[in-house]
Amino acid sequence: MSIISVENLTKSFKQYRKEPGLKGSLKSLFAREYFDIRAVDSICFRIEEGEAVGFIGPNGAGKTTTLKMLSGILYPTSGEVEVLGYLPSERKKEFLKQYALVMGQKSQLWWDLPPMEGFLLNKEIYEVEEKKFKESVGYLSEILGVEKVLKIPLRKLSLGQRMKCELIAALLHDPKILFLDEPTIGLDVVVQKKIRAFLKQYNIEKNTTLILTSHYMDDVQELCKRIIVINSGQIVYDGSLRQLIERYGKNKTLKLVFNGKVKKSDLGVFGEVVEFQKDGLAATLSVPRVTHAALAGKILNTLPVDDLDIAETSLEDIIRDIFENGR
Repeated sequence: MSIISVENLTKSFKQYRKEPGLKGSLKSLFAREYFDIRAVDSICFRIEEGEAVGFIGPNGAGKTTTLKMLSGILYPTSGEVEVLGYLPSERKKEFLKQYALVMGQKSQLWWDLPPMEGFLLNKEIYEVEEKKFKESVGYLSEILGVEKVLKIPLRKLSLGQRMKCELIAALLHDPKILFLDEPTIGLDVVVQKKIRAFLKQYNIEKNTTLILTSHYMDDVQELCKRIIVINSGQIVYDGSLRQLIERYGKNKTLKLVFNGKVKKSDLGVFGEVVEFQKDGLAATLSVPRVTHAALAGKILNTLPVDDLDIAETSLEDIIRDIFENGR
């Protein structure tokens, strides 16, 4: 059963142009030139309960706008959207208590107050029982490793600690859907990894539906089996991560280490030389996916190979290729 259903969803914003200078300002008071921007353009998709879906695209593609319409913050220009059996734009109390939205660039906790104060406020807003509240804070703070900072003012905490507290605040009422908009932005790789591990575990244990937007492909690969790629307000791909790599990743990467010196010209006959060490003892080749196994065998039989690693084209490279070439 679909927990989220979207049909021909569109969101347009009215903007106007203004000429520079005083003359332009005076002119715009009496005759403004308006035009429409379609941030989201007739998109359609369905998401099942418990799915973890990566919603990715370049800046301005319409990702955050879509999340805001799914959560009821923005009203659609046209189309139909249903979440948990509700129309999000109606913002009914029963609906608002069943989802959470975490935005990496916007805090829901109070800057000068300790996180626990914010948790208590959310407890009252979402009408969480005292026993359930204590259990949730205890469980979430322990698994995220922030038990000792809950009574310290938010402004005194590191960015990673603040982000973990934001997640706790969002999950206190056990939401059925968790919208994550760039949850690891600006965090160091260690904290990113810990948050990804937590979200993955939480998704499995609670069967919470996750919808994630991120420019960090590690977030998407670690958490999501399905991805939706959006560009210029339109969906250009909706399917499994594996199928995307097989469909658009036409090449594979061969990373080679030699136990004897090899010339770059000797490697060029097998594929594109992406990297080559000057000492001739290591190189990286890009070869066609369909023939990579045969080419790897020829290299092993021809050159003094000490180590060979075969890897898929990175998701980041595939997504970049889609956006740059409009595929």
